[in-house]
Amino acid sequence: MAATCDICKKGPTFGNNVSHAHNKTRRRWNPNLQSVRALQNGQVKKIRVCSRCIRTGTITKAA
Repeated sequence: MAATCDICKKGPTFGNNVSHAHNKTRRRWNPNLQSVRALQNGQVKKIRVCSRCIRTGTITKAA
């Protein structure tokens, strides 16, 4: 399952783990996705949304 927000399409960012000996291995930071029942186009759907979209009110939660 892809780690992307259904609303803003935010996905993982990539970087390095850096050890004390300065060895570098690739790592990724995933967005904080939550499963939410939300109104989308007048219908209630279960979507995966990042916490930023929930917090800013981009989606309206279904009761």
